[in-house]
Amino acid sequence: MFAIVTNIIRDMKLTRFTFSSALFLCCLLSELHAQEVADFQNELHLYSPESTFQDTIHGKIKEIDQVVITGTRTPKRKTDSPVIVNLINSKTLDQVVATTLSEGLKYQPGLRVETDCQTCNYTQLRINGLQGGYSQILINSRPLFSPLMGLYGMEQIPTNMIDRIEVVRGGVSALYGSSAIGGTVNVITKIPDGNNFSFTNTLQSIKGKTTDNIITGNASFVNQDRNLGLSLFVNNRNRGMYDANGDNYSELPQLKDNTFGTNFFFKPAKNHKLELSFSSINEYRYGGEKVDKAAYLAKQSEERTHHILMGSADYSFSFNDHKNSLSIYYGGQKTDRKHYTGIHPDDPDELAAFFVNPPYGVSDVITHQGGVQFNNKFVKFLIGSSALTAGLEYVYDYVFDEIPTYRYEIDQTTRNFGAYIQNDWDLSDEVNFLAGARLDKHNMVDHAIFSPRLSLLYKGLPNTQFRAGWGTGFRAPQAFDTDLHIAFAGGGVSRIGLAENLREERSNSFTASANYDKATEHFIAGFTVEGFYTKLKDAFFQFPLGQDEFGQIFQKRNGDEAVVKGITIEVRANFDYVVQLEAGFTFQKSQFKSPVENSAGLEAKREFLRTPNNYGYATVTYNPNRNWAITANGVFTGSMLLAHVAGEGTGQTADEYFESPSFTDLGIRAGHTFNLPKMKSGIEVFGGLKNIFDAYQKNFDTGKNRDSNFIYGPNMPRTVFFGLRFKSI
Repeated sequence: MFAIVTNIIRDMKLTRFTFSSALFLCCLLSELHAQEVADFQNELHLYSPESTFQDTIHGKIKEIDQVVITGTRTPKRKTDSPVIVNLINSKTLDQVVATTLSEGLKYQPGLRVETDCQTCNYTQLRINGLQGGYSQILINSRPLFSPLMGLYGMEQIPTNMIDRIEVVRGGVSALYGSSAIGGTVNVITKIPDGNNFSFTNTLQSIKGKTTDNIITGNASFVNQDRNLGLSLFVNNRNRGMYDANGDNYSELPQLKDNTFGTNFFFKPAKNHKLELSFSSINEYRYGGEKVDKAAYLAKQSEERTHHILMGSADYSFSFNDHKNSLSIYYGGQKTDRKHYTGIHPDDPDELAAFFVNPPYGVSDVITHQGGVQFNNKFVKFLIGSSALTAGLEYVYDYVFDEIPTYRYEIDQTTRNFGAYIQNDWDLSDEVNFLAGARLDKHNMVDHAIFSPRLSLLYKGLPNTQFRAGWGTGFRAPQAFDTDLHIAFAGGGVSRIGLAENLREERSNSFTASANYDKATEHFIAGFTVEGFYTKLKDAFFQFPLGQDEFGQIFQKRNGDEAVVKGITIEVRANFDYVVQLEAGFTFQKSQFKSPVENSAGLEAKREFLRTPNNYGYATVTYNPNRNWAITANGVFTGSMLLAHVAGEGTGQTADEYFESPSFTDLGIRAGHTFNLPKMKSGIEVFGGLKNIFDAYQKNFDTGKNRDSNFIYGPNMPRTVFFGLRFKSI
């Protein structure tokens, strides 16, 4: 079938297909095996003579019948997946001018990215109202985001490194183990997909005060036999500090990033494939008092220098006429960090002692994951057919983080051995039933943890899918990203420790959804409505223990039960690939069963802090012809409850709860491509505005004693950008 369709492409020799032709090809593709779909999409890159061809055919194929892997750990058409898998591709990331992973994830239903420190700007991802530690972030299906990398990693992954992002909302611990309670985000890096290149320079001006210059480069090479390919990417970023309120303390830190990496594949024999990836991330980050001297001489500052290496290796082969396949894989990362987090005491004698022993620290983080996965396809399984997936994997994670001055040390080694099995059963063309389970033995839990999962897909109505799912999950009693962050508050620093008798946190998650998509000759439109309910047992919370000579101390403890529930609505429309609309909105509520204490002296609350009940996004793209691209986008963040700690000279006289206003962050991008046919390339000129109406926090604390956790809303003020891109066409 693949050969027939490919020959059609070769023989037509057209410079533009009508949309009806695209639908015809999609109908052919509906009968293809998932691997054939991927191979066919690669063929489109090779044989399309103009970008319009790719936009019309390649884009529509992806839209109607995208192949995803995160929901089941095997390639599967999106419409046939028993769980909803949302996709963000590299084109969407470019349209919303996302420079990093954190900026791109905002444009997905049920997801919210928040900035949690006024000084260093660490970020966390919330899925379905749950904090960052409940979200599993994968790189090429591997859990390489260590607890430490979770602090800044989403800002350290440049978007030109990303091919696509797959998002599964809801618990999938049955596949991925610890922390996959709120959802899983799988970042697939650039794969070799043809012979092409792109070089881009984007200059951003933040309120006319600070510049942010980003230089990116990508190249991809595939040999004529398509059994060998290599992709390369480079990224350089240089952003200055930004002070929003004129107190000479930054709200956006200085960033200097240098990132590069490669993906490689080789097919040594038929049905055999070796894939290798490697990336290097180097980042310098400084926030606090704007001074031109060493960090410890600033009245308050944070300084970070990260050196991160990541890599993976996968070898897979199929046999028995593609009925069986085996994958052997490894992933690893190493992070070396030097850091400083300090605030000058007011007492002269204490200040002199501070200068003798300033609070510098070091971090050393190593992650290894190895495993094997076997897939077996039953052509006949009772009634219908099924695909059985089974695997074993081992994850080792070592985190050492130390600041001797504060007598602060995290020395944590976690080891988890997991075994999983899953049966993906097509009872008929209309009904799919997925059942799976995983058994994990984590070294910080004294017993094995069993995580089952059930999902049902019904496609009996035209253009419609109904899904229902249930799964359990767990989080091990270990330090996660937010536990490793040292915050400024009340003139000191706050630190978080773990209670000695901390138990694992368990979850029960339920989801139900209806999905409808209708395609005509010129128009595609659809919507998804999904309800979710997650009940947490022994939910973690931070209990205020009091203060020492350095500042506040919190302890992570087990609380009572907690419930997160809500509804997410998605809408999408596409008219002849000229006008496209995507939008998502979430209504949700997150509460502990019993009130928990968030700060000494403040009333205990049931509500999750920093968790809005309403949030969403929308993007509209207009392509009047093959050379113009205009995109408008918006992100809405509803009001949320925060704890605000008072500090001398900050303008805040007493600790209090604060309910933030809602924010709507609007942006626009317009670009035009000038073709250079003789060079088989083009130059794109683009520009626009981020946060057009400057919907940015207006009540930041001032001075060195500020509460650095008192930050909410959009991550950047109004920003003007302009860029040039030289690319192959």
